[in-house]
This record gives sequence, C-alpha cells and structure tokens, in this order.
Amino acid sequence: MRSFIVSALCVAALVHVASAVAQDAQTPIFRAGSRVVSVITTVTEQDGRLVPGLEKEDFSILDNGKPVDLSIFQSAVEPFTAVVMLDKSGSMTANLDLLNQATEQFLLRMLPKDRGQVGSFSDKIQLSGSFTSNRDELVAALRDLQFGNPTRLYDAIDVSLNALKDAEGRKVVLIFTDGEDTSSRLGFGEVLDRAKKENVMVYAIGLQSEFFNGQRVTRSRPDRALRKLAEETGGGYFELSKTTELTSTFTRVAQELHSQYILGFAPPALDGKEHKLTVKMRAPGMTARARKSYIADADRLD
Repeated sequence: MRSFIVSALCVAALVHVASAVAQDAQTPIFRAGSRVVSVITTVTEQDGRLVPGLEKEDFSILDNGKPVDLSIFQSAVEPFTAVVMLDKSGSMTANLDLLNQATEQFLLRMLPKDRGQVGSFSDKIQLSGSFTSNRDELVAALRDLQFGNPTRLYDAIDVSLNALKDAEGRKVVLIFTDGEDTSSRLGFGEVLDRAKKENVMVYAIGLQSEFFNGQRVTRSRPDRALRKLAEETGGGYFELSKTTELTSTFTRVAQELHSQYILGFAPPALDGKEHKLTVKMRAPGMTARARKSYIADADRLD
C-alpha cells in the first residue's frame, strides 16, 4: 500500500512538472541571443483611436512579402527608455513656456519602470544626464535646457541614439522641432540608417510657427524628412499648426507607448540582408504601425 501511495505521488509530481513546463512553453519570453525579430506595433482605428484588447490571431506579418509564424505575442505594458529632445532655437523663443508645459505632460505620464532623459538642440546639443525614472527630476531638468541658434536637428537625433545605445527593451527618441535642419554634421540618411539598425523608434512632433527673423515675421515648417524617419522606425509623426495642440500631442505619444503590442518571429534566413516588414490586421478598418525593415543578422536581432 505504501509503495502504491509513493508511486502515485511520483506520478502526480511528474504530471505537475510536465504541466508547468507546457504552460511555460506557451508563455512568450524575450531572451538575449534567441534570434527573434521583435516588431513593436501600434494599432489604430480609422478615426485615430488606439485599439486595445487584440489577440495574436488578429495580426499577421510578411517578411519580404512572405508570411511568417508569430512566436511572440505580448499585449501587456512594457517599460521604455526615451530621450525627449526639444528644439530650442531662436524661432521657438516665444513658445518655450508652452513647449515645456507640454513636455511635462509626457514626463508625468511615465510609469515607474519607464526611464528618460530630456535634452535640447540649437547650435549646441544638451542632455540632462543619466536616465532616470524620477519624473520630478526630469521636469526640473527642463528648466536648465538652454536655447540658441541655429538648428542641429539630425545631430541631436544622433546624440540621442548614442545615449540609448546600451539601453534594454523598447528604445524611443521623441523629438520636437518647428523648423528644418540648418547646420548638422550628419545627414538624414545616416541618422535613418542608424535608427533602423539599432531598432530605435522615433516619434517626431513638428510645429508650424510664426516668428520674427530680424527683418519680418515668417512662418516655419518642420523638416519634411521627419515623417519618413518616424514611419520607417515604427514611431509616429504629428504635424501641428497651433501651439494649443502641443499638450494633447505629447500626451498622445505617452498613451501610444503604453498601448503597443509586441510581436516576434524567428527570421527565415540569417543572410545579413535588409528584409522588408509588413504588419497586417485581420479586421478591416484597423491600421498597424510598425518598423518597416530589419537586418537579418544574428548580432543585430533581439
């Protein structure tokens, strides 16, 4: 009888272990070196509203036009690390207070595990220091950012990428400007290539603003290349015509970062080439926004 009980207990234990292993196998986990292509995706309806509560079956991914099997699906909120880089060139002088107030709304909506830095660019580029989750410190750092002329937009993005180089998880550059790049050392193509290779999402907010250039009142236009930079990296682009839209737009970016889906798949070939990515939705009327490519190199995959 005792032998029967011991045997039964052993069988029960084995069943429990097998069940736990099976359950763990169904739980998607990102591991370093697992050679998974992660695709962070934002889903919106036709009116721009974010879509929560979707399931794995609602998505499909094409790699160079061919469907792949999703091995990763996650809808829970994941922390991010962000550099918030603000244009503080001369054309923004009259709007700096409004810009700081709008930026505060993004920072105040960061979750406890999110980390950030704030920075500014004009003829010089400035960062607040190390990444922190302390929202009060980040808000206070906004007051120490300096302004000047001209506008080193692309260099500022490159400096932001440098800061994010060793960060883990989702990496984000949120950049704001009201004008075009005027004096960067680097060009748009170099910054775009780097952001794509390092899998950094770029969110860009552009403002059309009026300012006095010393001779007459003129209207600025945000750098036109920012839209492509955001689209290629899976971020978002917002172009504003009124300063009153600043606060709601910075708030929207924070909402998006806390409402994204993480998809993942094993690359069909590690050929070292650039592969085109397309995320499609099963339901009509929904739009998926995600990065448009990846490099099929084991050293560059998540």
